[in-house]
Amino acid sequence: MKNTRTPFQRFLAPVFFSLAIAITPLRAADTNSYSYLPPGEPSAAVFLAPPPTPGSQEQAADMAAVVAAFRACTTNDYALAFSEKKFSIFNFTPAIGTFFQPGKFPKAEAFFERVQKEAEIVTDAGKDFWKRPRPFMTDTNLAVGKLDTSYSYPSGHSTEGTVLALVLSDLFPDKHDGIMEVSRNLGWHRVWIARHYPSDIQASRAYAQTIVREMKKNPVFQRDFAEVQAEIATAK
Repeated sequence: MKNTRTPFQRFLAPVFFSLAIAITPLRAADTNSYSYLPPGEPSAAVFLAPPPTPGSQEQAADMAAVVAAFRACTTNDYALAFSEKKFSIFNFTPAIGTFFQPGKFPKAEAFFERVQKEAEIVTDAGKDFWKRPRPFMTDTNLAVGKLDTSYSYPSGHSTEGTVLALVLSDLFPDKHDGIMEVSRNLGWHRVWIARHYPSDIQASRAYAQTIVREMKKNPVFQRDFAEVQAEIATAK
């Protein structure tokens, strides 16, 4: 078949081909750069001490605290704890203000969903490393409702809730105390229903601070946070 392209078109063809090769890896690198945390970091295995040893006095005291909290719960307490199985930044609305509602702040919603997901990923890796059975797995008298199949240490609710609270407090510094109270409750309510030990919750609060410090080093996080700040400023 006769080549009908002009000399200029024949000249451009290899140029476009070279550009395509050059641009493709840049796009891939840009996509990968959208992570707020380095892969696998910060590692719970590195930043957290081990949970109490099975059979130890410390473990016995941890379990006793769970049993006491479980038995002290009312029907309403159980209902509240189970309602928090899934949570988001809008669990913090009572502390922030009624203006903070789903659908009004799309950049904030996307940003915090990503922050929470990345916190979940590293926390789950910690669970799989330590493999601490949940309280209801050790004492089946504490098994109520739909049971979790993952491990206990560190707590996902406490870690993720504290991560969200720390970043939200930077957006709403005047609401800091109320925001942190919501996160503390999200973690502690998991003790009510024997999903976690107090030591799970306490370790996770410390771990969350490490996660947020790591995220704040990332220029992409800094850029996205600034965009969320601008979006929130319009509603204040």
